[in-house]
Amino acid sequence: MKDVRGLLRVLRSVSDEQGANAAVAVLLRQDKGDFGVFFVKRVENVADPWSGQMAFPGGKRDEKDVNLMQTVVRETVEETGINLLEGCRFLGVLTAVRSMPRPDLRILPFVVLAEYEPRVRLNRKELEDFYWIPFRELVQSKTFVKFDFGEFPAYSVRNEVIWGLTYRILKNFFAVLKLS
Repeated sequence: MKDVRGLLRVLRSVSDEQGANAAVAVLLRQDKGDFGVFFVKRVENVADPWSGQMAFPGGKRDEKDVNLMQTVVRETVEETGINLLEGCRFLGVLTAVRSMPRPDLRILPFVVLAEYEPRVRLNRKELEDFYWIPFRELVQSKTFVKFDFGEFPAYSVRNEVIWGLTYRILKNFFAVLKLS
């Protein structure tokens, strides 16, 4: 899929919250006939079930958030300094995904197109790095990774491993786009 119209045809409405209580931004930018996807790398933190992992910016809904779109905007600004309401376009949502480490969390992925190169200012308490990775590079990097606790499907790209919740969201996205 190389154009925004194609994305709009396959995504659900932004208002379709599906009973979720957390949200992430699958932030895209067009890049040389492909889309790049924005990932963040979480810092090591024993209190964080996703410590050190590659992820999408986002988090839990706050009591003050009117809806999950507000949640994803707030969390993305807090974590990356990127304001999704400026120079970005909300294209739709994917199917909500339940967290394995925290089954009470149901995460709604918002697909957002950055219409410019956003300036990133990472919250260093939460994140250590960020990457823009093209669809084609991700699709070609699908593999399995071994941990002490088992073997899991993943994308292994740029010396980083995208697995778990982020892998499942990306896999669902690529299935909707018919890229997997």
